[in-house]
Amino acid sequence: MTAGVGLPTALAEPTVPVRRSWIALVFSANLGVWMAFFTPIQVLLPNQVELIDPANKEAMFGWVTALGALAAVIANPLAGALSDRTSLRIGERAYGRRHVWTLSSALLGAASLAVLGQQRTIVGVAVCWVAAQVCFNAALATLTAAIPDRVPVAQRGGVSGWVGIPQSLGLVVGAVLVTAIFTENKAGYYAVAVAVLILALPFALFTPDDPLPPAHRTREPLLSGMWISPRRHPDFAWAWGTRFLVQVGNALGTLYLLYFLQDGVGYHDPEGGLLVLILIYTAGMMATAVVAGRLSDRSGRRKIFVIWSGVIMAVAAVLLAVWPLWSTAIVAAVLLGAGYGVYLAVDAALITQVLPRASDRGKDLGVINIANAAPQVLGPAMSAPIVVHLGGYSTLYALTAVVTLLGSVFVVRIRSVP
Repeated sequence: MTAGVGLPTALAEPTVPVRRSWIALVFSANLGVWMAFFTPIQVLLPNQVELIDPANKEAMFGWVTALGALAAVIANPLAGALSDRTSLRIGERAYGRRHVWTLSSALLGAASLAVLGQQRTIVGVAVCWVAAQVCFNAALATLTAAIPDRVPVAQRGGVSGWVGIPQSLGLVVGAVLVTAIFTENKAGYYAVAVAVLILALPFALFTPDDPLPPAHRTREPLLSGMWISPRRHPDFAWAWGTRFLVQVGNALGTLYLLYFLQDGVGYHDPEGGLLVLILIYTAGMMATAVVAGRLSDRSGRRKIFVIWSGVIMAVAAVLLAVWPLWSTAIVAAVLLGAGYGVYLAVDAALITQVLPRASDRGKDLGVINIANAAPQVLGPAMSAPIVVHLGGYSTLYALTAVVTLLGSVFVVRIRSVP
C-alpha cells in the first residue's frame, strides 16, 4: 500500500488523526517501559547497592547507572536504525518494521529485570542492568518512532503530552508497587517485570504497523549513517543540543534525590518522602503536559513553550540549592513537574519536525535519545564529586538550574519551527 506517488505508507507523512484507542495503547506501552527505567533507578537499585556495599553506596550506584546509560546511548539509535530497515515477511504476509522490536525487547527486558533481582554482587547488578537498558531502549526507540510514523504534525503536541506523562507516572506506579505492595527488593523487580509485559505488549499486538517494501529500505551503511551533519541539518543539531542540556540538568537534579532527602534534608522517612515528592511532581506534570501540547498545536508555536518550561524548572532547582528543607522540596516538586510536563510535550513535537529523512525516523530519534541517555553517564561522574567534595547538594542544584536554563534558551537557534 502506498501514499502519494511511489511512496509507501510507512514513509509517508501521516495526515489522518490517530484515535483515542491508539493513544491509550501507546500511553500504556510507554508507561511500562518508563516503569522499567525509573523504578529501579530511584528505589530498587539504590537499596540493592546499599545492601551489597553500604560504605561506597554513592560511588557504586553511580557506576552501575553510568554503565546502564552508556549501554542506552549505543542501543537506542542502533535499534532505531535496525527497525528503519526491517522488512519482515513470513510466507505471504508482510509485517511492520516497529512492532517486532517492541515485542521482543519487552520480553527480553522483563527477563533481565527478573534476573537482576537475584544478584548479590555489584558486578552482577551492573551486567543485568546493562542488559535491561539495552532491551528497554530498543523498545523505547520503536515507541518513539511511532509518533512521526502515525501522528499528523497538527496533533503531535497533544499526543506527545500523553506519551510524556508515563515518564513520571511510571515511576509513581512503580514506586507504589515496590514500597507499598511488594516491599522486598527481589519481589519488586518481579512486579515491575510483569507490569512491563502487561502494559507494553497490547500496543505491539493490536495496533497497525505499516510494512516497509524491501525496495524502499535505506542503503546507507549502518554505522556511518549514525552521523548527522550539523552543517547540513543545523536545526536537528540544535534540537539535540538543547535536549542534551536539559537532560543533564534533569540527571543532576534527580539522580541522588533519595540520598538528598536522607542526608541533605534529614527527612525522617526518605523513601516515603521520595514517594510523596514523586506524586506531587507527577500531578504537576499531568496538569500541564497535554494542555501545553494542545495549546502548542493550536498556536503552531513550539519554542516559547520550551523556553518558559526551562525557566520554571531552573527556579525550582534554585529553591533546592538555597533552602534544602522539606517544605521547599514540595514547592520545587510542583514547579519541576509543571515545567517538565510542558517541556516533554512541546519539545518532543518540535523534534519530530526537524528530522532529516522519513526513511530514518527511528535512527534519527534514536540519536536524539542519546541526548536523554548520555546525561545519565555524565550525571554520576559530575554529581558524585560535587556532593562529596565540591559544596554538596547546594552546588549540585545550582548547577542544575544553570544547565537547564541554558538548554531551554538555546532553542531559539532552531529556525524551521516557530
